[in-house]
Amino acid sequence: MKKLPKTINVTLKVWRQQGPEDKGRFETIAVPNLSVHMSFIEMLDTVNEQLTLEGKEPIAFDNDCREGICGTCGAVVDGQAHGPQKATTLCQLHMRKFSDGDTLVVEPFRARAFKVIKDLVVDRSTFDKIIQAGGYISVNTGGAPDGNAIPISQEVAEKAMDAAACIGCGACVAACPSASAMLFVSGKISQLALLPQGKPEAVRRVLNMVKTMDDCGFGNCSNHRECENACPKELSIINIARLNRQFYKASFFSDEI
Repeated sequence: MKKLPKTINVTLKVWRQQGPEDKGRFETIAVPNLSVHMSFIEMLDTVNEQLTLEGKEPIAFDNDCREGICGTCGAVVDGQAHGPQKATTLCQLHMRKFSDGDTLVVEPFRARAFKVIKDLVVDRSTFDKIIQAGGYISVNTGGAPDGNAIPISQEVAEKAMDAAACIGCGACVAACPSASAMLFVSGKISQLALLPQGKPEAVRRVLNMVKTMDDCGFGNCSNHRECENACPKELSIINIARLNRQFYKASFFSDEI
């Protein structure tokens, strides 16, 4: 087995942009003696410490939990959303995936609906608007119902849980040639459409969420399956097929469109 080096030297070509209206550019930064056990986010922390000591402005990037569950971090590394390792977020990507002397091109998620705020930070509030349009169920307040009050088969429960795994990071949008949010929206719709609690509002939900998605400027699904490949939680495009069925059914039997 090949022994990994303890440290590597890399060169970053990182996107720098002061604001949404400014013209961005790539900045080249040499980063020596990086531990191979660092995550990519920790590497950016190290770079920012270096830049601060040099009197330069640090790189702006999103991060929060650093455990791959919040969906906050996100950037395109060498043309791949969240980098080259499958089923991981940027904070779970470690420097041992790269080789000594590599040049890494790092840029923000690119989509008309994701405005660049600064450097690698993008505005993903359009996802919030889609959720507000229908990603919920209406229930009466009060005590929690008994867990066995509504029987749900294991198969259906597992499908709903798989769809609910989406963390809303936006990698699917960044990877899609059409900048489509269909995988994200289909995950949110599927988790509710599969469960009995989501049935009463199913028609209104799918119509409102799809309309909001279109209004926000996302493209339509182009069946390239790049979204499925880039998703850190490996959501399947089967959810997009389910979304389409839900939408067509709602369109035929509703007078809301």
